[in-house]
Parts: sequence; C-alpha cells; structure tokens
Amino acid sequence: MPVPPQDVTVEQPVPSEGTTAGRGVPSSAPILYRPNVAAIILNMENNILVAQRAGLKGAWQFPQGGVDMGEGWDEALYREVEEEIGLKPENIQILDRKGGYRYEFPKGRLKYGVYAGQEQVYYLCRFLGRDSDVNLNTAHREFDKWKWIRPEKFDMSWVPRFKRDVYLRVFRDFFGMEK
Repeated sequence: MPVPPQDVTVEQPVPSEGTTAGRGVPSSAPILYRPNVAAIILNMENNILVAQRAGLKGAWQFPQGGVDMGEGWDEALYREVEEEIGLKPENIQILDRKGGYRYEFPKGRLKYGVYAGQEQVYYLCRFLGRDSDVNLNTAHREFDKWKWIRPEKFDMSWVPRFKRDVYLRVFRDFFGMEK
C-alpha cells in the first residue's frame, strides 16, 4: 500500500474516478475523498485503544479525523489525537503508517457538502504515557468512553457498515488478522 511521506502536505482533496451522480451534486462532478488520518494506539501490553462515540452506545472506533489544507499527515495525526483523546505528541510514538484506505459515506450523504467519502492513512502508534493522560473532556467532545482491548477482541459490529471493509483491511494489514 502506498505510504505518504512524512513531509507531504495536503493541498487539495483526493479525487477519484467516477462521478457523484445520485449524491446531491451534478453528475459530472468528480468524487472527492476527504483526506483523513486514524490512530491505532498500542499500550506496552499490545492492547489497542478504542473509544465509544459520544451519544452512540456500542459504536467503538479508533481516533480519527480530517487533514486540514496545507497540513502534513503526521501533523494531522498529532492534532487529531490531542483534539479527540487529549494525548500530546510526546504521549505517542509512530511505529508504522499505511495509506490508501478508502470508504464512501452512505448514498445521499456528503461531508461538508462535497466529500463522498474519506481516504485514510492509518498510523500504528506506541502509547508512551499513563492512562491518566487520556482525556475525553476536550473542546469538541467526540467520545464518552475509552478502553484497552486485545486486537482480536475488536468486534466489527461496533463499526458502521460503510466503514467495515476498511477496518477489516486495517486489522489484516497491521495485525495479520482476518476478522
């Protein structure tokens, strides 16, 4: 899978072949994917951090978020992890990154009126802090609970259907698991 270099910045959304027909925009418009980063955070026991979406009981996922225009991929990772779960850059160490994960939002739903889906770079990170460093009481609270679990205990039913193929690939690519 292609891996974005550390110093690459995002200058524009990721275009795709095809059109947005049936998605509420002119059918000649190309499909745009919002650049996105996601963090798989491992503690020293190789458990992964998962967080439950605020107000969505049973919807557990990895911290993730969009890459701002002109922002580097690594920079976006550190910003999103701090915004969503309160961890500072010194609390995590990047071990690996893999790109090219893409999903489309459900038909008829566009993010910010233009994005038909997201193209993600997943980061595998080592947690260097203490559990008390995780803080969900952030300015834009996205999660209401978090926990450490063994990767094999992750349940795909926690993830919306439109994201499941990406999660299946991520678990295969990073952990060698077929879920």
